Amino acid sequence: MAILINSELGKISVDNNVIASIAGAVANKCYGVVGMASKSKKDGVIKLLGMDSISRGIKVYAEDNGIVIDMHIIVEYGVNINAICDSIVHNVRYKLEHNTGLKVSRVNVLVESVRVKE
Repeated sequence: MAILINSELGKISVDNNVIASIAGAVANKCYGVVGMASKSKKDGVIKLLGMDSISRGIKVYAEDNGIVIDMHIIVEYGVNINAICDSIVHNVRYKLEHNTGLKVSRVNVLVESVRVKE
């Protein structure tokens, strides 16, 4: 599925995977984020995704007043989760609106796990 943008010059189609890739790259650069998470449907185990499949932990869909992004992340132990989530929301919203021109109505951050260093 793609997000359609109508302009005076024509129509622009932006695929959801492009938006998810931008959002994932921005979120991975935020302090305290280990990476995107994916939950296995058969056994419910949460897995850390690599950079090659960064968009799998992100769901993008359109609403009347803009796009909504659901991000499943894994954070580092010992950091303030609220501060990490605020940083992700602000950075993802800014970068997507700046790079694509799309209105982002919500960024939902779901913390799936905490990684503890050994």
